[in-house]
Amino acid sequence: MPSLPADARNQIDDLIARYKSRVDYLAIRLEESEGTNIFLRSEKIETLSEEVAIGGQVRACYKGGWGFASFNRLELLPQRLEEAIAAARVVGSEETQLAAIPIVQQTCVLPLTGTNPRLISLRDKKALCDHYTDILHSADRRVTTTTVRYSDSAQRLILATSEGTWIDQSWTDMEMRFAATARDGDTVQTGRETTGSRSAYEDLLNLDVQVRGASHRAVNALNLPTVKGNAYTVVIDPILTGLFVHEAFGHLSEADMAYENPDLLEVMTYGRQFGCEDLQIFDGAAPEGHRGSYFYDDEGTPATTTQLIQDGMLVGRLHSRETAGRLGETPTGNARCLNYQHSPIVRMTNTWIERGNTPVDRLFDGIDDGVYARNWLGGMTNGEMFTFSAGEAWKIRNGELAEPVRDVTLSGNVFRTLADIEAIGDDFAWDESGGCGKGGQNGLPVGCGGPSLRIRNVVVGGESAA
Repeated sequence: MPSLPADARNQIDDLIARYKSRVDYLAIRLEESEGTNIFLRSEKIETLSEEVAIGGQVRACYKGGWGFASFNRLELLPQRLEEAIAAARVVGSEETQLAAIPIVQQTCVLPLTGTNPRLISLRDKKALCDHYTDILHSADRRVTTTTVRYSDSAQRLILATSEGTWIDQSWTDMEMRFAATARDGDTVQTGRETTGSRSAYEDLLNLDVQVRGASHRAVNALNLPTVKGNAYTVVIDPILTGLFVHEAFGHLSEADMAYENPDLLEVMTYGRQFGCEDLQIFDGAAPEGHRGSYFYDDEGTPATTTQLIQDGMLVGRLHSRETAGRLGETPTGNARCLNYQHSPIVRMTNTWIERGNTPVDRLFDGIDDGVYARNWLGGMTNGEMFTFSAGEAWKIRNGELAEPVRDVTLSGNVFRTLADIEAIGDDFAWDESGGCGKGGQNGLPVGCGGPSLRIRNVVVGGESAA
């Protein structure tokens, strides 16, 4: 990995001492990283790169106004400090409100449990992608296109503030994504699988069954009937639950969405009942071993676990120091930025619904005509509304799984859907494949998870409905 100059800390400390009297708050964040990116479309290489970067950012706050500047050469830091401070002083006109956090000086490394991917050669990583490409293609002659994406990144982040915080934090992140598209005449179907880890390169190995499953789902779906569009009682698996809680509810829990939108803040009022008494929703970077885990966020706030919904009632939201200060609440350690070119904003970390008490096989009881959906192909949200595409689906008839169906989308209003959760399964699974997007910062690693859920009155659309 590239290395910052040995006297970088002395330089930064001197600059903060020189400039901090001109603003209410000053932060310097340095970043050094290296990583691999590989993208194969069928057998063709579209990306094969090793990347190394050193850069940094300056954030200055004066009378509630923020100035920001980034740089990729340390010698530019004094100039960027001047620019960020000047910008903050131009726009500042109110009161700086930053919730207090502990002042710390610490070096911390998120530990790996196995092999560091940075010790694996580019040749071996490319060979792994070729192996999975072969598996995707070998499933059936009707598989026409495949994609395999591989990425890893080792990052070291240094944060220094005018309050006295100095944090040196490091981690390594990995991700792979697989897709197979099958065609039969005018019918086209796609199967996808994703995985990610902050633990070990070994987590990306021995995925043959999972990868082959993506091709098999695409091929099998070619001959499946579509579901009739209607409102159904639906059972979803833990992977779809994780997607739902992240996309449909998690973003509404980010406090910058609320304090800038009085109508949403009124909707997201503490004490409001959103679901049944068994419903518990959390977010936090403190749980170890997940892709959204870390020790401190990008403002130096310690990682926490925040309960968002307790017994069906809204009890928490996710904060940066500024949103916590403006709303008179406690910072939660959710200020994150994708890299040094972006300012930290409120972001989820690991978001989940806690497991319930209903045995999974009992979730189907009493459903005369319903849908069971697993995995995901994609989705979108727009405020309170969501639409997700299931990776696999079956009809439920008389409490039993019946024929498989294709092109199943699940749509609804998040608040009504939370209220319509009828039962929460006693299973649980994490999905470590997430890359969250917000504010132009796309691909930020997150984790999400939960149990299987039974939900009434879900709008289900198939191909004909679309």
